[in-house]
Amino acid sequence: MYRTLHAHGFASRPESASASDGLRLVDCRISNAVKCLPPGNKPLPAEIRRCNVYLERELAALPKGAVVVALGGIAHAAVLRASGLKPAGRAFAHGALHSLAADRRLLDSYHCSRLNTNTGRLTPAMFDRIFARVRHLLDR
Repeated sequence: MYRTLHAHGFASRPESASASDGLRLVDCRISNAVKCLPPGNKPLPAEIRRCNVYLERELAALPKGAVVVALGGIAHAAVLRASGLKPAGRAFAHGALHSLAADRRLLDSYHCSRLNTNTGRLTPAMFDRIFARVRHLLDR
């Protein structure tokens, strides 16, 4: 992920080895829909709901015009919930763009997990296009 962020000017370096390695995010924030590490890395709906208040606060602090990239369907649904929006008419789809409040937008991407990248569901080119689009949207 950092390699792609770096390629589009969102990270100061293409790799991160530790919290003290000097990598800085630029016009970018990384967050999670669930703040704990659930068993099997599969969050339960109750865990997602409990953590949604934190995501709601993070989204409210974003500047007008921000673009939120949801990595996967869980993140997509959590952003909609935290934004007070219903999922009707806002289905998750790789590359789909949705409007949020305050001229913010939600851009969907398949999660960059090993499962998705090893199976080709998400290719490096597909992931790169997501962040190229974010850069374009922010630069307009």
